[in-house]
Amino acid sequence: MVGFGAKNFNLAIYIANRPPLDDYLNLSTIQALLPEEAHNIGQATSNHWRKIFNVSAKFLFELYQEEKRFDAKFTWQDYRDTFLFQAESREALLFSPPSFEQPDTIHIVAGKTYAKQLKLAHLTWLDEHFAVSTQEPLILCPYLDYRQLSNVRITQLVSLVQAIRNRNQ
Repeated sequence: MVGFGAKNFNLAIYIANRPPLDDYLNLSTIQALLPEEAHNIGQATSNHWRKIFNVSAKFLFELYQEEKRFDAKFTWQDYRDTFLFQAESREALLFSPPSFEQPDTIHIVAGKTYAKQLKLAHLTWLDEHFAVSTQEPLILCPYLDYRQLSNVRITQLVSLVQAIRNRNQ
């Protein structure tokens, strides 16, 4: 597995690309982001990576807020800057194909194009944006971009993750 985040994650988000920076192009393991590293990657690359980190933070913040994990003053921006894909987090942003060997892990593939490349089988389409696997704890969602994974769709993705967690309990 290759990407950013906690080595013992229980939620994995898969995307087809990685930051176009020397430190990450040859990455061969899961590496926890350091505080401010997501910000620095966004500054050094493009608006594209800033959006990926912001949309990921919005989604994870909403998911964990449902679990009453944060106080009322904590924001998704705080989550991005202090927890997102860091060693203490429970998630990973992966640049390698899904592996279903880790127990109790929910897998999210971001983007229809990437899902087609992966040749994911056993998907049931819920609408034009989301599909779920009938065999694995897997969700296909829109790409991590404001227009594709809007706030309304983030809420829908949170509901799908919670449904899988409830089903697995």
